[in-house]
Amino acid sequence: MDLAKGVGLVAVSKEEIALMKRALLVLIATIALSGNGCDKSSVASNAKVAPETPANSAPSQPTANTGTPRPSEPGDILSILTVEHQVDLSSQRDGVVISVLKDEDNVVNTGDILGHLDDRTLQQELIKARDDLKVTENNLQYKAAELKAKGAAYRRQQQLREAGLSSQADLEQAEFEAKGAEYDMHGYEALVESGKAEIHRLEIEIDQTALRAPFSGVVVRRYIREGQAIAKGDKCFRISQLSPLQVQFQVSELAGPRPVAGAPVGLVLLDGSNRPLNAKVVKVSPTVDPSSDSYNVVAQLTGPGLENLRPGMAVRVGWPGTSQPKP
Repeated sequence: MDLAKGVGLVAVSKEEIALMKRALLVLIATIALSGNGCDKSSVASNAKVAPETPANSAPSQPTANTGTPRPSEPGDILSILTVEHQVDLSSQRDGVVISVLKDEDNVVNTGDILGHLDDRTLQQELIKARDDLKVTENNLQYKAAELKAKGAAYRRQQQLREAGLSSQADLEQAEFEAKGAEYDMHGYEALVESGKAEIHRLEIEIDQTALRAPFSGVVVRRYIREGQAIAKGDKCFRISQLSPLQVQFQVSELAGPRPVAGAPVGLVLLDGSNRPLNAKVVKVSPTVDPSSDSYNVVAQLTGPGLENLRPGMAVRVGWPGTSQPKP
């Protein structure tokens, strides 16, 4: 009996040990979960806390605006000098450049030839068209003489028929020949006009092989060289006037009353010299651009000492026109 009691005591001790182990595991898991929850809440709460600003720190200063000034502000409109006439001269036909007569910085007058395209094929076609026209004109003269003769024969047949000396068939035959000669002559007249039109067309095409200056100015750029094959529409030369110089800028609709032609405009040349310039309004756009709520103004430079200025130079416009632009 004592042994059995001892064995019972040992069994009870093992169950108690197992229960204790389970309770210990549950306790450890509970502690771990509690610890993770505390860490997350701590991080979340810390994220909401704004960093403290030191008491002696200076307040932040606003950043200076380095963008383009608004056109409505006086003296801050940037623009460039332009001219009324500046164009890229393009080829009016396909061809090969056989000569270049003008280069960059050369002064040209209206109609001056700047270069030539190969026109030998067109010249041969023109010679043939002129010869064909001569043949057609000769045929026209022959048909005119034939019509005159057959017209006279028809009138004689009418007289003979009235006198009873000719048959109706002879009269009708003479009338038919006279009408046929008239139609032939009209056909050759049309051929003569067609031949003249063909000659005129070839002359125009030959003239298009000569690259001519559309207005007086200066060759700013040359795009072609001798021996180069170019297509219709390719750029050949850039021609520009040097005067009168203008400046175009936009003015806000809210900047005040619209200017009138002749109103003064103050400019400053932005080449490092800050040289003041004078201009007068020559054109004001009658409409307002809805995207910018502004309208275009064109002013033309006036006064002495403008010969050293060139299109493309940067200027600062003072607006309203009576204000002086800031250097």
